[in-house]
Amino acid sequence: MERELSAQCAPLDGRVGHVGGIESLTLDGRRYYFGFDYRSDLVLSPLFDDAGAMAAFASAHMRQTSGRHDEAHWAGLVAAAAGHTELDCDDAQRDVVSARLGGALPEAGGYLLYLLGAVTGWDDWFGAAPPEVQEALDGLGFAGGDDDGDDDELAELVDDCLEAVREFGAQARPDEWAVVRFHLTAAIRHLPGTWGLVFAPLAQGVLAQEADGSR
Repeated sequence: MERELSAQCAPLDGRVGHVGGIESLTLDGRRYYFGFDYRSDLVLSPLFDDAGAMAAFASAHMRQTSGRHDEAHWAGLVAAAAGHTELDCDDAQRDVVSARLGGALPEAGGYLLYLLGAVTGWDDWFGAAPPEVQEALDGLGFAGGDDDGDDDELAELVDDCLEAVREFGAQARPDEWAVVRFHLTAAIRHLPGTWGLVFAPLAQGVLAQEADGSR
């Protein structure tokens, strides 16, 4: 029997009909599932803590290379996602603890930073960065542009800035911190669906870094 999904489980804007698979993570010990488009590095669904609801969502809104499939097909992929991932990470990285995430900035180049970008599509808003962030980007040698190469360069720059801030602090690296702060706070504002459950604590990490830098 095909189940009805609540409004909270509505598809993410512009991400219906993608070819993808199922991924999962644990948040404070609870398992959550989500759809993922591996070719486009995009999260395709809200978070689901119910395996059946994830299968129902995927059947209604996702595809595989072989086309549409029923809930029974997707239920098998949901079950497999608990112990397997196609993403470049290990099980320890998929085990998220809210208190730990809220107490510090995420690891540069890590699973959570990658996932945050895949959830929010953060390349889309960097052209609207305020003047102080644009100045910081210029000072760091980022020219910017519209092609995929520039998107890759931006991702690498943010990783480098985050690594510098984590190592030396916001006060010692003001340009890097301007980029990281804008990047993370803008991403948090753009969180769709139920993804605030995972990433809202990041706002606390940003505030903690600012407090350290003001001392």
